[in-house]
Formats: sequence, structure tokens, C-alpha cells
Amino acid sequence: MTIRLLRTLIAIADTRTFTAAAGVVHVTHAAVSQQMQTLEADLGVALFNRSTRTPELTPVAHQIVAKARKLVADYDNLVPSVLGDGGLNGLVTLGVLRTTLTGLTPQAMAILKTNFPDVGLRIRPGLTGTLLADVARGDLDAAIVTKPHLMPDGIQFRDLTEEPMELIAAMEEQGDDPIALLKTRPFIRFNRNAVVGTLIDNWILSKGLRVMETMELDSPEAISSMVRANLGVSIVPSLAVKPLESVPVKRLPLGQDAPTRILGLAYRKDQLKIRLLDELFAILQRVVEKAGS
Repeated sequence: MTIRLLRTLIAIADTRTFTAAAGVVHVTHAAVSQQMQTLEADLGVALFNRSTRTPELTPVAHQIVAKARKLVADYDNLVPSVLGDGGLNGLVTLGVLRTTLTGLTPQAMAILKTNFPDVGLRIRPGLTGTLLADVARGDLDAAIVTKPHLMPDGIQFRDLTEEPMELIAAMEEQGDDPIALLKTRPFIRFNRNAVVGTLIDNWILSKGLRVMETMELDSPEAISSMVRANLGVSIVPSLAVKPLESVPVKRLPLGQDAPTRILGLAYRKDQLKIRLLDELFAILQRVVEKAGS
């Protein structure tokens, strides 16, 4: 039994198929199958129910996976614990929402690199659902996401800030009533597959509004550019950390019952790089607090 075999078993448990696990551990499907046969022989137990179309983990395999996660984490932490660097080096893969790419993320990453120059960064933008799935599978160390209604099992979420939604319109737009504008102007929808898109849709329904949808986008910069061109109005988060350069548009609050999103940092509860993520979270907090002062 080797650490490599345990990593492959964990990958299968996370992805639920040999093919997907092969991509995670960077080997072929055939190699995954051979590794699992070797591991079953080493352990003397059946790890998979092969009577199903897709092999499923046996009850004992689930117990072994839980132990294997700790063994692999301890193995990976062996050198940092001996050298005393606390894991404040190496590569951190971070998922981020596109709405943070021009404000919160670059400012926080600049501080992180200054404080910990030995830390490598790999940033991957995406939607909350996709990023949380990647965190759960171990493809990402952590992600800056919107808190969903239901958090996946095994994921820790730490609140950073709360951002209310606001209506944006072209600067030349005469009206200042967001409800009237939503009723009369074309509506540029935030991607409905995003948590923010769902929050906005639910608020619109609660108001009994019928909007004239003209397009659906998930890039805040694209939405703002369309609004600036007077192609319609939109509802977007009022960012806690504003972009260094933003598209000039009129911003109107939606009122006391405006939907809000909770922005935070998500990572696996068994995450090995916990000290580094603690430092990252503290930096994110400082950036948010400074922006609000």
C-alpha cells in the first residue's frame, strides 16, 4: 500500500468515477483500475461493488477513505512540520467569483504575495456552484464565493462581508425609481445559474414584477458596459471592495428589503493548508475593512 494508491482511492470517492479520478491523479483509466486492484490485494478487502454499471465504494471502503484522508494529509504535512514553516509556502489554488476580480481579489493577492513571497498562486474564476464542487473534490484549495442556501458536506465557510443588490442604469437615465425602471426598461439579467442570479430572481418575483429580459450575462464588466450603452438596466451586487477603475453608471438602492449576498471563503474542513488559508482570510478581512472605512 502506498500514498499514491490512497490518493487515487480518495479521488474516486470524490469524483465517483474511475474516469474522472484518472484526470485528478493524472493517469489513465486503466492505471486507476490496476491501482485499485493492487490496493484491494494489499488490504485484503473488496473496495468496490462491481455489480453496478459504475463501480461503487463498499461500506468498508468509505471507512478506509476517511482514514486515508488523514494519512495523506499527515504525509503532505511531514516536511512543513519538521521545517517549522507552518505550510506558509508552496502553491495555493484559489477559485474566485468574477465580481471580485477587479477589486477584492487583486488587492488581497498583492498583500499575500508581499507577506509570503514563497507562496505560489493559481487563480480560477467561476460561479459559486462550480467552485464549491471543485473545492469539495480537492481541485481547489479554497474559493471566494457567495454563501449558498445549502453548503456541501465537509466544506467550511467563513463570512467576509454582506453585499446588498443595487440597480444600475445609464447615466443619462432620467428616472431614479428602481421599480419603475424595471417595469419600463429592458432588463439585463445576471446569470441565473449563479447564486446571485437566484437571489435577484427571487426578489423580482416577490415584487410581482414582469421584466423585459433582453440578455443574460455573468460578467459584471460586460453587464456594466451594456448598461452604460443604455441597452437596459440591471441588478448587481454593491461591491464591498470597489474596482480600481469602474464603468460610470447610475447606482440606485433597492430599498430596505433589497436582496443581499454573503461573500466568504470556502475550503474543505480537512484542508491541509489551514494556516495559509487563515492568513489569506485575515488579509481578505483587512481589505474589506479598509474599503469600508
